[in-house]
Amino acid sequence: MDAAMMVAAAGAVIALVYQARVNDDVSALRSVLKTAPVALFSLAAMMSGAPWLLALGLALGAVGDFALSRKGEVAFMAGLGSFALAHLAYAVVFVGVEGRLAPFDLTALRWLGVAALVIMAQSTVIWLLPYTGGMKRPVAAYVAIISAMGLAALHLPAAQGLAMLGAGLFVASDLVLSVELFRMKEGSPATRLASHLVWPLYWVGQGLILVGIAWT
Repeated sequence: MDAAMMVAAAGAVIALVYQARVNDDVSALRSVLKTAPVALFSLAAMMSGAPWLLALGLALGAVGDFALSRKGEVAFMAGLGSFALAHLAYAVVFVGVEGRLAPFDLTALRWLGVAALVIMAQSTVIWLLPYTGGMKRPVAAYVAIISAMGLAALHLPAAQGLAMLGAGLFVASDLVLSVELFRMKEGSPATRLASHLVWPLYWVGQGLILVGIAWT
């Protein structure tokens, strides 16, 4: 195992440690544990010579992780903005950077992914946006951006299927998080369960994007 993979493995171990603390109160230790995994993934991408936009997207994800580990609307908006920029960086990587543009072969499975993304994005008008209060516009913009990232991931060739799967898990984590934040009662058993589900979907998704792009 080379140095970059060891760094990524260290990030995965910390992610597993954090899994047991997702519902802890806000603290410096909790913020460090939440931020470190994807920050280490970003470092691993840089060490591997992966596209710089991949490393940037992972770094922005780490910034978003830190922001969402804190309390308050300002922290939430900072996290939302960081993740939106991360999704945009991934979208550029997925559709082709530095001459890697691949033909868009829409197999039946990819068409299913396209349909799922379109339905998800359109349905937020009913089940999500009416419950976001003053954050309706930024949340709507975020939905559009993450949908674009998902569609871009469906552009990846079959050889980079792990990255495609990772993007799908990333979208799923955001979907669960949005339900947790805007449709569930804070402190309820359902919210605690959602918190435990969001984190593995998210960090495994980020890890698969790293593996699928950097080491495939």
